Amino acid sequence: MKRSKLYGLVGKNIDYSFSPKYFKEKFKKAQIKNHEYTIFDLKEIDALSGVVENPNLKGFNVTIPYKETIMPLLDKISKNAKKIGAVNTVKISKKGKTKGYNTDYYGFQKSLAPLLKEHHKKALILGTGGSSKAVAYGLKKLDIQCAFVSRDPQKTKYSYEDLTADVFNEYHIVINTTPVGTAPNIEEAPNLNYELFTAQHIAYDLTYNPSETKFLKLAKARGAQIKNGYEMLVLQAEKSWKIWNETQK
Repeated sequence: MKRSKLYGLVGKNIDYSFSPKYFKEKFKKAQIKNHEYTIFDLKEIDALSGVVENPNLKGFNVTIPYKETIMPLLDKISKNAKKIGAVNTVKISKKGKTKGYNTDYYGFQKSLAPLLKEHHKKALILGTGGSSKAVAYGLKKLDIQCAFVSRDPQKTKYSYEDLTADVFNEYHIVINTTPVGTAPNIEEAPNLNYELFTAQHIAYDLTYNPSETKFLKLAKARGAQIKNGYEMLVLQAEKSWKIWNETQK
């Protein structure tokens, strides 16, 4: 009997995650047999060695909070992932060697591009985690300048309190890379003045659950074009799948 190929998602407290359901449905719909996708919920990233030891494991995705801390534990890192400083996809060679990639930036870039108009030259990135780094890299690929926003203004160009009308007049894309507003905390939203959004703005939330977060609702009410992270996740998942299968030939 042919040994099944195993894939999975490494993270912490990730029962809610997109990837397991997506890949299980993909395998079923495409009638891809002897393939499984599971969750590796790790309390500490140091437990990764126990996951990688599984001989059936061919690759896995990485999510919060390990996109950055996993990097020193891998045998190789792709050029893009090195530049970004975060990994969300790992492939395992036949010899058991691990190589980290970043497909988040690809998914983000591809999903944002159709919304862009001539005046969309600058973007604000809310948050400074692993996903924010991928977003910044994707924006760079699109020739869009960006600035980070965080609660600690010493680490970034702007704090939330700094986001005035003048700033919003300069930056016409606002991307939420924080988990604020994700279910079940759907009444929460990043702390900024939503009256400053206009029809010239794009509000993009990496969250997809709920499909329309409070951040998106408030921006939409001011005429902004909105988008959640669902398409980004699909695109990055398919890119991961392509990477894994390129190594299995």
